[in-house]
Amino acid sequence: MVEDTRGPADGSRRRDAGATREAILISAVEAFTRAGYDGAGVREVAGNAGVTAMLVNRYFGSKEQLFAEAVDRSFAPRTVVGDDPDALSEQTAKAVARRTAPYADDLDPFLLMLRSAANPRAAEIIRAGIERHVGGHLTGLLSGTDAEARAELLLSLIAGVWLMRKVVATPALAGMDEESLAVRLRELMRMLVDPPPDGAGP
Repeated sequence: MVEDTRGPADGSRRRDAGATREAILISAVEAFTRAGYDGAGVREVAGNAGVTAMLVNRYFGSKEQLFAEAVDRSFAPRTVVGDDPDALSEQTAKAVARRTAPYADDLDPFLLMLRSAANPRAAEIIRAGIERHVGGHLTGLLSGTDAEARAELLLSLIAGVWLMRKVVATPALAGMDEESLAVRLRELMRMLVDPPPDGAGP
């Protein structure tokens, strides 16, 4: 597919351009999730979107910018962390237990992060995406001091459980039933979600 830029002045050309850009971005998310930043190429992204590599560069400027937008697209949805600060520990624990079960679909944002983080520039983009989306959202839900640090510790707990239970599939975690895991995670998360006592240091 090569975009036709000769469309009439009635808006159809703009709609086609929007659809083309969306197809490229969907292809990029899939490629970066499967192969990581270093393993995915612009030509692959272009081919799967039905366009030329030149058109990908025209819309996104560079592979780096394409990756940044793919990170934004992947990290924006609320896949695990909810919106209710009063039920944050319980809801998040249940979501983690459910989404990391052996039968569950893969969590694509985690795979994209895992497979791309070895590249220093990709790691910077991922870090900015986390701060802009789930990190900022979670920090805003926490009251008390050190909210940002506690949010990052909570995200580390989530990522660690996902890695060990879903990717590495260590026997004890992979075999634990969802309810038991959720109960244990809830207690761990409460220590980070609940505000520290007055006067407590970091």
